[in-house]
Amino acid sequence: MADNARAKKLADLIREVVAQKLQRGIKDPRLGSHVTITDTRVTGDLREATVFYTVYGDDEDRASAAAGLESAKGILRSAVGAAAGTKFTPTLTFVADALPENAKTIDDLLAKARAEDAKVREVSSGAQYAGEADPYRKPGEDEDDEGTAAE
Repeated sequence: MADNARAKKLADLIREVVAQKLQRGIKDPRLGSHVTITDTRVTGDLREATVFYTVYGDDEDRASAAAGLESAKGILRSAVGAAAGTKFTPTLTFVADALPENAKTIDDLLAKARAEDAKVREVSSGAQYAGEADPYRKPGEDEDDEGTAAE
């Protein structure tokens, strides 16, 4: 079993090699420049690597990019093997990253919260305090109240 530092180093190398090979070495039009490698994880025994990617475009572009990555898996694995120089080149598994969908969900929730805050601000713009504007007692006021009550 390899240590975590070695697995992290190999994961970083795989991410860089796959990204460079996709950009310069593979002539598949399905992959093009709209595929981005976001993260790579390697198992502890350095036998399997999971490569996370995002695709700029619609669902059709995502499906074609997934098919293109699956067909280029052998070429990408040999490029990783040549760059890594290890006894065993890890098998590559490509997984579409859910990061863009999560970011869109968070943006939608933030927009909803901003709209609710604006409604509350609008409703409270003409409101007045239920009591006094400053409900806290001040040290000088307490002495005056006690002095008049004692007489």
